Amino acid sequence: MITQIQGKLVEKHPTHVVIDCHGVGYEVHISLHTFGQLGAEENIRLYTHLQIREDAHTLFGFYEPLERGIFRLLISISGIGASIARTMLSSMTPQEVQQAIVNEDLAAIKAVKGIGLKTAQRVLIELKDKIQNLYGIDEIPISKSNTIKEETLSALEVLGYPRRQSEKIIDNIIQSAPESSVEELIKTALNKL
Repeated sequence: MITQIQGKLVEKHPTHVVIDCHGVGYEVHISLHTFGQLGAEENIRLYTHLQIREDAHTLFGFYEPLERGIFRLLISISGIGASIARTMLSSMTPQEVQQAIVNEDLAAIKAVKGIGLKTAQRVLIELKDKIQNLYGIDEIPISKSNTIKEETLSALEVLGYPRRQSEKIIDNIIQSAPESSVEELIKTALNKL
């Protein structure tokens, strides 16, 4: 298994780079996140994942070990291949992927091209515990405002108010008073609905 590659950057494209390592040029597939991290330096090191299939040996490169770890977790999910995992890491930073999984943000995961509802649910269910243990990250802060917003919207739905209409009002209230509790949000929203 090739775990990292260090050498001279010969070619740089948004989807792949070519690294000259002692006269051998390795094509390494990268995400847009890694592409953005690579500066103008000539010598680089990428953490890699080698995928061996019947028809190809493909090397994926990542600027940091965290991104590679998330990539490996994503491809362990049924329905997510290397290209979809790379697309996710291109549209979100590794930290945003972690945050979305920990906060069970189904919409953020589903927004990635190639991921449907069932696959997004599988990602959240199967990776929630694993993503927190990745590289010694004990606790990823749960976005308080998202949790409070969801609780408020659920309560308003139970009271018979349409979710879309409620969501616009809740968003406005949270912007003007970000420290509001669920009870305060509900009371203020009921006055505006």
